[in-house]
Amino acid sequence: MEQIGIYKDGQIYDLQTVQELGIEGGEAIKSDGSAHSLEILRHSTAHMMAQAIKELYPEAKFFVGPVVKEGFYYDFKVDTPINDDDLKTIEKKMKDIASSKYPIEKYTATRDEIQSKFKDDELKQAVLSNITDDTLTIYKQGEFEDLCRGPHMPNTRMIRNFKLIRVAGAYLGGDEENEMITRIYGISFFERSELRDYITMHEEALKRDHRKLGTELKLFAFSDNIGAGLPLWLPAGARLRGKLEQLLYKAHRIRGYEPVRGPEILKADAWVKSGHYANYKENMYFTEVDGQEYGLKPMNCVGHIEVFREDQVSYRDLPMKFFEYGVVHRHELSGVMHGLFRVREFTQDDAHIFCTKEQTKDVIIEVLEFVESLMSHFNFTYEMEVSTKPKKAIGDDAFWETTTKGIMDALDENGYSYGIDEGGGAFYGPKIDIKILDAIGRKWQCGTIQVDMNLPERFDINYTTSEDTKEKPVMIHRAILGSFERFIGILTEHFAGEFPLSIAPTGVIIVPIADTHLDYAKQLQKELQEIEIDTEVSSKNESLNKRIRVAEKQKVPMILVVGDDEVANNMVALRDRRTREQSNITKDEFFTMIKQTQEKAKI
Repeated sequence: MEQIGIYKDGQIYDLQTVQELGIEGGEAIKSDGSAHSLEILRHSTAHMMAQAIKELYPEAKFFVGPVVKEGFYYDFKVDTPINDDDLKTIEKKMKDIASSKYPIEKYTATRDEIQSKFKDDELKQAVLSNITDDTLTIYKQGEFEDLCRGPHMPNTRMIRNFKLIRVAGAYLGGDEENEMITRIYGISFFERSELRDYITMHEEALKRDHRKLGTELKLFAFSDNIGAGLPLWLPAGARLRGKLEQLLYKAHRIRGYEPVRGPEILKADAWVKSGHYANYKENMYFTEVDGQEYGLKPMNCVGHIEVFREDQVSYRDLPMKFFEYGVVHRHELSGVMHGLFRVREFTQDDAHIFCTKEQTKDVIIEVLEFVESLMSHFNFTYEMEVSTKPKKAIGDDAFWETTTKGIMDALDENGYSYGIDEGGGAFYGPKIDIKILDAIGRKWQCGTIQVDMNLPERFDINYTTSEDTKEKPVMIHRAILGSFERFIGILTEHFAGEFPLSIAPTGVIIVPIADTHLDYAKQLQKELQEIEIDTEVSSKNESLNKRIRVAEKQKVPMILVVGDDEVANNMVALRDRRTREQSNITKDEFFTMIKQTQEKAKI
């Protein structure tokens, strides 16, 4: 392993900068696959990709090429449209550049020199408009150079194991008012085996893509006639979603939560009071009603505060738990919307718990036990992070320090392990983020638990103490799924469309061999529907084998084939669509098995 930089005082320095500034000490960064080493490698791979694009498309102009959570990307503009089919050509050119072993050099220039150098490059001028420094740095390899802070590898020979993933469109600077330019995503590793593993997982992820499966299984759709980011739930998807909602509704009720519902549009004054107007307005939609400004809710908390205010609440009533499947709207940029994962209208499994300060720790632990129960049901493992004060926040430092410490104490005292996400809190309070791991090892942000003492203060809500005085409750914002849309997208990919019986849009498909078996099939369907198992009877005028194949493609948990023997003996032929084997059991045995599965499905 070679040294490629140092880490000192919270900063990564490449060797070029170490030499330039005479930096001493610090922790050596080696080409070992650590987070710091991958940041250097992937930043350099982005530049190498840009160099390859420039050689293939001489007219290319480049904006920015940052390292992101999974790899890197570069935004640029070319005259000739680039699509995914062109990626192999770009990769081949990148390999040529790596073989050329260009040293990656760094030099500085004044702002005026840079502006003059790139005077005909509007994208580079856009980059410069976001930089205030008078002295700027450029990295150069071969004939290619670009304005950049670094860090970078010492030489292109060290960049060997990479893959370009996809081409996308992106608004310049992330502003949808600007022009759309081209973005290419890629990944790189130090070890070839790590790249092979990534490619295998990526190929599996493509097979599981919820957008592809959503179309094949007819779960949901999007329509330009309706608008971007506004999903349409088709019958199968609506059944799946309804089952998930029912499962979660029962789980809430047995844990003492009360269902409530707030309006989807509230006076803007309410959002001013809550702090959303000052801190979240750019993500909201506003309109005017009777000469007064209103805002579509991006969150459900304000409505729940008003529900709390409707009663004279005593300390004996606390903790008070409200939950709502709240439809919310958030303004997402067109370039970031992605199937069900990022939409403009979605439904949160939202709850707000009002409690005393002394009850806060117990409430947090109770919510985490709820999380554990739900995640176990769907075979997810999960991790937790405590997210601390962001740059844009309300409340003084004392509030943030006290509240954050309270969350950590609750987790520590109950033996939970967690990471820290510095600056990742909500603007009104710190939070615990739940990050689940799916069947192929990907991590997803889902649920959140947020402790808030700001909103009770702002809305002046109180409960009566045992001393007959008024005191502000602690408000805990809580979602376990995050949103039904996103969670269903994750579930679709996690199960590769093969949903468990508890939520499957169609639990059983019954295939009668001939018309003479149709009445028995319909009787089975009726009895299954009565125990809340959605069932279809496949009776089209097609061959038996074709009807079975069609049923298998629908990825239903169970397929029943019924013929003369089954009708005569009150039996079913239960078909395993994975092994394509059949087992004959009595109708009573089948229904006992179904009911046992339903009983185990409780959260």
